[in-house]
Amino acid sequence: MKLTVDGREAYAYTGGKAFDATLPCIVFIHGAGNDHSGFTLLARWFAHHGHAVLAVDLPGHMRSAGPLLPDVAAYARWVLALLDAAGVREAALVGHSLGSLIALEAAGLAPERARRLVLIGTAFPMKVSDTLLDTARERPAAAMAMVTAWGIPTLAPKPGYPGPGAWLHGGALALDRRVQAAGEAAEPGRNVFLHGFEVCNAYRGGLAAAARVTCPATLVLGEKDIMTPPRATKELAAALKARVRMVPSGHHQLTQTPDATLAALRDALA
Repeated sequence: MKLTVDGREAYAYTGGKAFDATLPCIVFIHGAGNDHSGFTLLARWFAHHGHAVLAVDLPGHMRSAGPLLPDVAAYARWVLALLDAAGVREAALVGHSLGSLIALEAAGLAPERARRLVLIGTAFPMKVSDTLLDTARERPAAAMAMVTAWGIPTLAPKPGYPGPGAWLHGGALALDRRVQAAGEAAEPGRNVFLHGFEVCNAYRGGLAAAARVTCPATLVLGEKDIMTPPRATKELAAALKARVRMVPSGHHQLTQTPDATLAALRDALA
């Protein structure tokens, strides 16, 4: 589904169903260097079970026109503008990694518009090492390999919804490379991969946003997540008075444990 947001084309996947703004809406917000496709299973399930779904490509990512936005607050304002463009007053906000910070900030900026808040693979602060930032700046492909190894902390896990030739590490790397290449094609020198991690690292507004959130909140965390470890969520969980659900995965909850993540999300949005 194509929308016009702030005068530019924006894309949101609707889960294989025509978008109906009269249904309860869920917005899915992806992480750094990714696009809407990570939410395919979750988006399709909810779209076929009575919800309107908007799994977005953030500005400057794949099908949504650039430029990249400067910080989490700007992305959060874009999400709220996208709801306006879709004719939606209130929605559940679901974000993974960087997307979790954007969802949190949006729910804090406009608490009356957030029906539920679900943060997957989250942490606050979401610190990024200087080593990763420097590598992403100078050798993006090497940084993608680092993040894949950290995010999927076993050598050959079975995909949650396997198909012929399915390989989680290869799939994650392929998506990173595809998003990066699309960004460079749209704007020479655009480093989408680096940008996402810089935005995560710079965000300081998490607890202030949490203090303004009024809707029920749930954190869905990976037991083996070393990028956003569960121990880094205690203060945020307390500020949100959030329920915490653990799934047996690393940072790639959407592909490593999709069934468990879907179950946690269904419970959170019930």
